[in-house]
Amino acid sequence: MSRGSRASGDRSIIIRFTAALAAVMLVAVLPQAPRAGAQATGAGPGAPVAEGFHWGVATSGFQVEGSNPDSNWKRYTDATSPGGEVDPVGDAVDFWNRYPEDIARAAEMGVNTFRLSVEWARIEPAPGEYDDEALAHYDRIIDSIHGHGMVPMITMVHFTYPGWLADRGGMLSDEAVPAFGRFADLITERWAGDGTMWVTLNEPLVFFKHEMTIGQVAPQDFGRFLDQIVAAHRLGYAAAHRADPDAMVTINEAYLPLATDFTDTLIGDRVADVVDFVGIDYYYGVALNNLTAINAAWDDFAAVRPQPEVIYEAIAHYARSYPGKPIYIVENGMPTNHGARADGVDRGDFLRDTAFWLQRAVADGYPVIGYNQWSLVDNYEWGSYAPRFGLYQVDVLTDPALERRPTTGVEAYREIIANGGVGPDYRPVLPGGWCSLSTIPDSCVNPVTVEGPRVALAG
Repeated sequence: MSRGSRASGDRSIIIRFTAALAAVMLVAVLPQAPRAGAQATGAGPGAPVAEGFHWGVATSGFQVEGSNPDSNWKRYTDATSPGGEVDPVGDAVDFWNRYPEDIARAAEMGVNTFRLSVEWARIEPAPGEYDDEALAHYDRIIDSIHGHGMVPMITMVHFTYPGWLADRGGMLSDEAVPAFGRFADLITERWAGDGTMWVTLNEPLVFFKHEMTIGQVAPQDFGRFLDQIVAAHRLGYAAAHRADPDAMVTINEAYLPLATDFTDTLIGDRVADVVDFVGIDYYYGVALNNLTAINAAWDDFAAVRPQPEVIYEAIAHYARSYPGKPIYIVENGMPTNHGARADGVDRGDFLRDTAFWLQRAVADGYPVIGYNQWSLVDNYEWGSYAPRFGLYQVDVLTDPALERRPTTGVEAYREIIANGGVGPDYRPVLPGGWCSLSTIPDSCVNPVTVEGPRVALAG
């Protein structure tokens, strides 16, 4: 290939990837919509979910642990927080030291699955050098989860990686994939078995967006970044199955209905042969009677009105896209702004409404095996302590004691877990969406229903 044709080809690739990235970024700030024509089998939520369903909570290391080691995100917060651009991460909610009480709180609610991530930067502070004390500390955390009768769901990388890898180009480095493979071998050999589940890399598309935020990648790196993620996932999947042939492994992705068929081609379709279940993160919906998602464009997440019914849409989409694969809601939650919402939506109501639609999906035959509530406690939301997702509220910036204070979500989740969902007479409290912007016109005349097959949600 001549120099000119190579340059032209490079520009074409850059244009295609930039266009793809632009579409993904556009959708990332827009919420989700209910599925048109959902085939409800009858009135109410359906029967309680079967015994063995995974009722979980979710956390991530950098966001809750504190005492954070040198990593891509620690460097970014250290550099930007003095100028007020982001909140300093500090000790977060100090889960590193307070894990016994937090794990006990999860168990007390009846939770049977505890999602956490282990910090690669803590375990491998220098290339090829592993910290025995950090590994032993994670041993104690994971043993505590098992000891309370819960299954660990371990995320290998949740947006963070060691500072030394950042110095070498981060996930774009030629060293990144083999280094991740060695890390995956180490942690799966140590913690696989006894039902432990695995998420290899958290939300690849959002991961790329974060890497852009901290200056680690540029738009034209989109294609290579995704190639690296796919290659890394394959190594993580293989490592988990070498350590435990019965391991359940996934790579989770956010549900983005305005472009989900497209985003599936970026990650989901490329790893469909190496996932044991489909992991979904679902947070927002958009419809003609709910355009509040625009607030997410300037990070005012608590101003976005939640649409719990759209979890049904997410489940239906992935069941169609990846038939035969079990489906797990790896993350779902509702933010407040420092503990408050202008619309007054209650966390307990949000959880009960969500359980209603989970039960409806199961009753309608969708292969849903689990649900994780994000998050057990308030945490560091990638630059800010303002968005609060915790079942337990923690005022990190104003309370040195880091007291965990239960929200209404704690009792609601305890009841949901104990009963396998909500009762047959429960009806959603929050107004549903009408006319999904992703499926007009069908969703306007054939919406998902509360009372029987074809009764539209009230707007």
